[in-house]
Amino acid sequence: MATMSSNPRPDLGSLRIHEGQRTRSNTGKYIGIGVLVLLVLGGAGATAYKLFAGTPVVETATAAQPSAEGPGTALNASGYVTPRRRATIAAKITGRVTGVYFDEGTEVKEGQLLATLDDSDARRALDTAKADRDAAQAAIADFQVQLKNAEIQLRRAAELQKAGVQTQEALDNAVMAADSLRAKIALAKEQVTAAEARIGEAQQAVDNCTIRAPFAGKVVSKDAQVGEMVSPVSAGGGFTRTGIATIVDMTSNEIEVDVNEAYIARVKPGQKCVATLDAYPDAPYPAKVRTVIPTADRQKATVKVRVTFDKLDSKILPDMGVKVAFLEDQPAPKAKAQGPQPVAFVPKAAVRTDANSAYVFLARNGKAERRAVKVGAERGTDVAILAGIAPGDSLIVKGPEALQDGQKIEIRQ
Repeated sequence: MATMSSNPRPDLGSLRIHEGQRTRSNTGKYIGIGVLVLLVLGGAGATAYKLFAGTPVVETATAAQPSAEGPGTALNASGYVTPRRRATIAAKITGRVTGVYFDEGTEVKEGQLLATLDDSDARRALDTAKADRDAAQAAIADFQVQLKNAEIQLRRAAELQKAGVQTQEALDNAVMAADSLRAKIALAKEQVTAAEARIGEAQQAVDNCTIRAPFAGKVVSKDAQVGEMVSPVSAGGGFTRTGIATIVDMTSNEIEVDVNEAYIARVKPGQKCVATLDAYPDAPYPAKVRTVIPTADRQKATVKVRVTFDKLDSKILPDMGVKVAFLEDQPAPKAKAQGPQPVAFVPKAAVRTDANSAYVFLARNGKAERRAVKVGAERGTDVAILAGIAPGDSLIVKGPEALQDGQKIEIRQ
């Protein structure tokens, strides 16, 4: 019994976790959770940057070669080729197209047949009007024969009444019969006139089924096919055409540009210009201002100016983009030998400033390249560059303010 009581008891208190040990364990756990949260937020931020930052889209312009002599540029503007004579040809009546005699690009003359509509109903109405006229004319012939006989009877009745053989009543009846036939003849003639008017109306309806070119030009749009319904007004539902073709007088092509109202004082009618089509940048066209539209667009703060080409050719097409340089009246004086001379002219929007320095971004190999420049005098919407770039360099004129050197870019076409 003494031996059993001497066995040591287990110390349960040694299994207890002291307060200091418990605190250190919780701190480590919190640190791990914090690191995990930071990793998650960093990954989310990187993903958001990739999703929303992307490659910036920019617009570019080419640095222009300065002219050593000749008139300087007072203003530059962009616009489109717009014909003064453009017409969408439509039918005067609603009908089904039975023939189309042109295609896109077809040269047409004034009065040339373009299309025909179903005229069967109009021709039946025309035949009916002609039949009414013929019937009225036949009635006139019959009444004239009867009138001749009535006039003979009238003369006989007058002689018999004078001789006392026939009564006054018989003479009055003979007079009335002759007058009635004369009235019927007059009525029939009026019916012939009315029938002729209906014939003219029916003939006009037949003529309306024929669509002809109102002026000489070129077809730029074919808007209807054989079997389709056409109408001068929209019938709804999308199954009825409102036009047959669009014709443009290519000899009336001119340029329409919007000039900022702050620079409109530099433009006047008759002013010489140089127009350069976007499609043919190496072939400028001499032109001149035809008119300045005497109203402004309050939304865009611009004034519309129309410019005519001195000479047209087949390359000038409607709705082509074009850049117009409005020239100064007097030739620019020759540059003096002393002082720095401009090496290129660029749009003002291409030049950025940072503290006391000016710089531009060049678009090269899909990246933005920052280049410090020395800026000279302004010329219209352009500014002279004295050093830093060369003519022909592609400059970024529109892009994000935070654009960085070497950043990838996408050029807007």
